[in-house]
Amino acid sequence: MPETTESGYAEKRRGRRAKIAKPLRVRPSEPRDDHFEDLPISVNASKEGIYFHTRRDNYYKGMRLFVTFPFSSMHDPMNCEYVAEVVRVEKLANGRFGVAVQLKMSLNYSSKPTTGSTSHI
Repeated sequence: MPETTESGYAEKRRGRRAKIAKPLRVRPSEPRDDHFEDLPISVNASKEGIYFHTRRDNYYKGMRLFVTFPFSSMHDPMNCEYVAEVVRVEKLANGRFGVAVQLKMSLNYSSKPTTGSTSHI
C-alpha cells in the first residue's frame, strides 16, 4: 500500500529523488496544446522523473511534453531530450505551480529512440 506524504498525495515513486537545481527546457509535444517554451529550474529529480516550479498555468495532469534535462543551450550536444507526462500539478504560493513529470522515453538524435531506463540522469 502506498504511503501518504505530508502533502496528502499517495507515494508512487519507485526511485529516490535527489535535490538538484538544474535548468530544463519544457515544450508541449501534442499539437492540440498551445506551443510554449518553459525554462524552469528543477527542484528534484530521479531516474524516472523531475519536479520543478513554474509560473505557467497551462500544465495539466496527463499532458505530454518534450523535456530537455539538463539544459544549457539550444546547440549543446550533451542535451538529452525526453518524452514525459505530467503526473501532478500543485498550486503553490505567489502564483507558482509545482509540476511533477514522469520520463517516458529518451530521444537520442544520433541513433534510435530508447525506452525503459533513463539511468543517465
